[in-house]
Amino acid sequence: MIPASFEYRRADSVEQALGWLSEDPDSTKLLAGGHSLLPLMKLRLATPAVLVDVGRVPGLSYVRDAGDHVAVGALTRHRDVEISDVARAYVPLLAHVAGQVGDPQVRHRGTIGGSIAHGDPASDLPAAVLALDGVLVIDGPRGRREVGAGDFFRGFLETALAPDEMLTEIRVRKAPGGWAFQKFNRRAQDWAIVGVAAVVNGGARVALVNMGATTVRARGTEEALAAGAGIAEAAARAPEGLEPPSDLQGSAEYRRHLATVLVRRALEEATAAGG
Repeated sequence: MIPASFEYRRADSVEQALGWLSEDPDSTKLLAGGHSLLPLMKLRLATPAVLVDVGRVPGLSYVRDAGDHVAVGALTRHRDVEISDVARAYVPLLAHVAGQVGDPQVRHRGTIGGSIAHGDPASDLPAAVLALDGVLVIDGPRGRREVGAGDFFRGFLETALAPDEMLTEIRVRKAPGGWAFQKFNRRAQDWAIVGVAAVVNGGARVALVNMGATTVRARGTEEALAAGAGIAEAAARAPEGLEPPSDLQGSAEYRRHLATVLVRRALEEATAAGG
């Protein structure tokens, strides 16, 4: 597959990237690691006239202890999140999930910001950020704004990012307590047929992969646990109100069953880990 022709520009700063983006937001796309955008371009599902490469913009690759939260630059590679001492110490779920993305080649090139900004419901990292109640920092011509992960994912490959904005940082609160990530796929590097990110810390937050048009919370499970239900009973409510896709990997009903099983396993693991 060969992409449609486009103009390539390499940005040296966030300001330069946003300037180019603002010239024609609807026909310009930002390129970071390229693992989400380039396949769409090869299939001509995305045909930007201008491609702005932000992969070498300085100052956007880091994992920092920021007091009550951990700040991660949008251009931080998956591998760097995985091996970060700060992430492992304070948000181990995020570090672990980063190590489950694709294969080593993908993890050494793909960026956490690119994965989240792409908004694919089958992607692992958005679910981890949602379960951790993360905040997305967005820069654009109207200034900087912050959007909670629960409001960021709006539809299939659709997020709160405006066409002339750029995701620059991911913030996740330090998360003591238990956590777990469960993913079911046919091959290690495949997208999850269903995945679960769970955090148990005085309450429970459960986010699901590939169970709807966006990354979603298992609200039924969370409500059941808050009401005092046992893990098995709460897990049975995981698919409640959700509309999982049917495709070659599995039917909607199969995904509902997987969600029930994986949520139970994740909650058992997270509860045990949290003591």
